[in-house]
Amino acid sequence: MEIMKKDGFIREPEKSIPIAAETDVLVLGSGPAGVSAAIQAGREGMNVILIEQTGDIGGISTAGLMSHWTGNTKGGIYEEILNRSAENSDNSAEGFNGGLRQVINPERLKTVYLEMLSEAHVGIRLYTFASEPIMEGNTIKGVITESKSGREAILAKIIIDATGDGDIAAKAGVPFILGREKDSLMQPATLMFKVAGVDTEKAVFPGAFEDHIQIPLKDVKKLSDGKEEKTADIQKLGEENLPAPAGHVLLYRSTLPGVVTCNMTNCTGVDGTKAEDLTKAYITCRFQMDEIVKFLRTYVPGFENCYIISSASLIGIRETRHFKGEETITEDDILQARVFPDWIVTKASFNFDVHNMTGNGLDATGVQKGFKQKKGYTIPYGCFVPVNIDNLYLAGRNISGTHMAHSNYRVMPICANMGQSVGIAAALCVKNHKKPRELDYRLVQEKLIKLGVEP
Repeated sequence: MEIMKKDGFIREPEKSIPIAAETDVLVLGSGPAGVSAAIQAGREGMNVILIEQTGDIGGISTAGLMSHWTGNTKGGIYEEILNRSAENSDNSAEGFNGGLRQVINPERLKTVYLEMLSEAHVGIRLYTFASEPIMEGNTIKGVITESKSGREAILAKIIIDATGDGDIAAKAGVPFILGREKDSLMQPATLMFKVAGVDTEKAVFPGAFEDHIQIPLKDVKKLSDGKEEKTADIQKLGEENLPAPAGHVLLYRSTLPGVVTCNMTNCTGVDGTKAEDLTKAYITCRFQMDEIVKFLRTYVPGFENCYIISSASLIGIRETRHFKGEETITEDDILQARVFPDWIVTKASFNFDVHNMTGNGLDATGVQKGFKQKKGYTIPYGCFVPVNIDNLYLAGRNISGTHMAHSNYRVMPICANMGQSVGIAAALCVKNHKKPRELDYRLVQEKLIKLGVEP
């Protein structure tokens, strides 16, 4: 290839790109939203292809080594995934370290996803990156992919962008904002990891930033008034002894004896849409891991002999693009437990889980245990339909919502049920020869009600 360099660019000669496949529904990204969308569209009789850039199905829920299903919904595909993948039938407890049903065995979950996709006859393309949209005016017709097989095109009647960051939606021209509205800051990144050798009978498991567990000090401190300080707040110890911006202590039981999942690495000032920032986050978090283990061995009961056995192959990015849709869900909608007329996700339940933008712990705007709205809320159809571009759906944390609303709906159970509803909508568009913005949302609701999903 002749290199034509001018003005800081390489000019690539024009070349033909082979069409690798044509399908009804093309799903980009296999996190809980994408995999659920693909499964449901397949169950609706569609020819479906699912593209995933890594070698694993599941996104953060598997390759990201997520500890548990955070947040909740009632009804929908999330409960099916949970029922098929859970290694314990105890559903009596809820919350961060509650019922063992919500604890994830990532290896089991990978297999369950593949089983469900296979049963729905979904075509899967791993190690494949969706790099560019194929546009005809304002209508997306497919995507260009990059892989070991070379540069190829996949054409589809409906495309679902469930990439988290909305890479294809952005390149197609859907308007968006990055992060928080006032300053574009985004929630920090985390690399999850597991430690073994834990005495879980003695161990403590702070599962939220607001879990201020008192733990015994090995070296009793003499105070100025002559009294002895024998215990300390685990979160305060973390803040004082871990390398900034790490500092909080979040520890979760796993499905394996003596193994605990750590959600304690932290990298702020990261834009997850940039490769250089993803690299920075990975290196920063990786270098924090050994210091975290030293801290656990020194201060936390039951962790005296712990050691690292595995770490995530996917850095955890919590927030990037918020796209503009036909509707936008807000903080007030969630606080009011609003039931939208065009609901397609129901009984979503979590809190405002805003991680500190500039340090460790919970941001000043975040509310976890103090979150009062326990009824759940709905998400309207218009949040999944981007403005300007036709034949494209959004699914997952990239839907149309504000920064604060996103801190609630971004969690995996809610994203899974988003995917199910969008999979139904995509199938209805194909069957009825409709564009997403033309589709009667009541058709989606009718199908969801038949599946036991109601507002």
